[in-house]
Amino acid sequence: MCRPVLLRLACWSVLEAGQTFLLGYALARALDAGFLAGDARTGLLWLAVAGGGAGAGAVGTRRVYGVVADLVEPVRDRLVAGVVARGVREADRGALSGLTQQVEIARDTLAGLVMVSRSFVFTVAGALAGLCALAPRLLLVVVPPLLAGLGLFAVTLRPLARRQEAFLVADEALAAELGEVCPGLRDVTAAGAEACVAARAGERVDAEYRAARALARWSVVRVAALAVGGQLPLVLLLVTAPWLLAHGVTPGALVGALAYVTQSLLPALQNLVHGLGTSGTRLTVVLRRLRPSPPPPLLPPFGSDMGSPGAPAPGPRPAPPGAPTPAPPALTLAAVTFAYGPASTPVLDGLDLCVPAGGHLAVVGPSGIGKSTLTAVAAGLLTPDRGETRVCGHPVPGARAAALRVLIPQEAYVHTGTLAENLGLLRPKPVPEAELLAAAEAVGLTPLLEKLGGPDAPVNPAALSAGERQLIALTRAYLSAAPLALLDEATCHLDPEAEARAERAFAARPGGTLVVVAHRLASARRAGRVLVMDGPRTAYGTHTDLLRGCPLYQELAAPARPPLAR
Repeated sequence: MCRPVLLRLACWSVLEAGQTFLLGYALARALDAGFLAGDARTGLLWLAVAGGGAGAGAVGTRRVYGVVADLVEPVRDRLVAGVVARGVREADRGALSGLTQQVEIARDTLAGLVMVSRSFVFTVAGALAGLCALAPRLLLVVVPPLLAGLGLFAVTLRPLARRQEAFLVADEALAAELGEVCPGLRDVTAAGAEACVAARAGERVDAEYRAARALARWSVVRVAALAVGGQLPLVLLLVTAPWLLAHGVTPGALVGALAYVTQSLLPALQNLVHGLGTSGTRLTVVLRRLRPSPPPPLLPPFGSDMGSPGAPAPGPRPAPPGAPTPAPPALTLAAVTFAYGPASTPVLDGLDLCVPAGGHLAVVGPSGIGKSTLTAVAAGLLTPDRGETRVCGHPVPGARAAALRVLIPQEAYVHTGTLAENLGLLRPKPVPEAELLAAAEAVGLTPLLEKLGGPDAPVNPAALSAGERQLIALTRAYLSAAPLALLDEATCHLDPEAEARAERAFAARPGGTLVVVAHRLASARRAGRVLVMDGPRTAYGTHTDLLRGCPLYQELAAPARPPLAR
């Protein structure tokens, strides 16, 4: 598809080259064969030819914009898909900056780069052809400074790319810092940590400011390259005019050469220096940073032969000779402490937790007690102040641990595209239709799938209800290769029957482990083990055990109590 687009781009650009050629050549002929020879009619005819060339060039430029859009928009779509997939699969903190700024930078700069480079090449070709047609000696005056200016400009490209990358790194760091601070402003104020947080955010702002200034300093070199390549030829033409006229160059040819330099070469070089010098280096850096990294190798699915679901992991026992090594727990937290500020009360305080492979754990507790914080720590989105978190034996945060867990938040993400593309977002290759339909049936998505028109039906996220978006996100997670599923109130918009069906599907997933932040107490009744969070006090056990020995759980399980809030 790219080759026909480039061919159309070249064909329409030829009109611009013809316009450039006629600009100086027709002007020279109008003077030499027309006005200076006393033939005003011939001079006017050549000026009309130049005007016709300008009209044809305008038509070509108009057509070029549409062709450039056909070339650039598919690139942007592929970049967006890659950034979204990386952000969802790897919880990449730079994905927000990548999606909101860097992808748009890539699209705009690619379009500008194509326009500027194409215009420069065809404009220079037309101008040099015109100079050669008028008088080859003119090339001796114009070409050397033009090449010197281009060489000086080329020297600046690599330093510009390095400073552009430093600026983007600083921008990502600032975005990540603000992404952590803004949701916790209430806790920052309550803990009196405003000065500490402001100082840390200020350091990120200052770093981005310094990177921007370093990038701006190279504009001086660009101005020098522009002066040498675009303005020095004009000065040389004026200085060497007597010599040129004495060696057969006509006055009309000299005026045409001045027109080529001032009206064609100088503007084209200005556009190239400012466009390629800024946009080109930005595009190089952005594409390098947006290039998806290869996903870490996944471990094979863990078996479910570790005892009853949710039972505490047994201590290490010497394995018989030749016996297979037992799978590590799906999730372990060892003395984990986390607070949203240095002076705030810890949300998690020395928490120890072990969820074996194949286990099913429900997390319950009052609103705001830290249930979502627990899942964020387990997923590696928050880093604990103390303690250690592991997923399937791998430290969190880490690429291997991120590949072995999938987090489904309350607000489900659905993107524009087909239903199959949404459901296969966490898979490196398209999901076979039979597997996709089986997953939809297990989770309860089949009625919505049939309503939309099948796996290949287009999805409009704005037209879906919150519950329908949750069903799509749940089925997507069910199809992922990650054995550990973390449901952070991911079924709160479903009715009790649909919620029960989805949770049972995840609990029965081969080799799968389920940790669910309970929206309704029925989720706790279905789980093999329940974690009750109550600030620094926690209780852990089966539903029956907690009903007998945990007052808070008894209160939560009271018949008159409404569904658990977040």
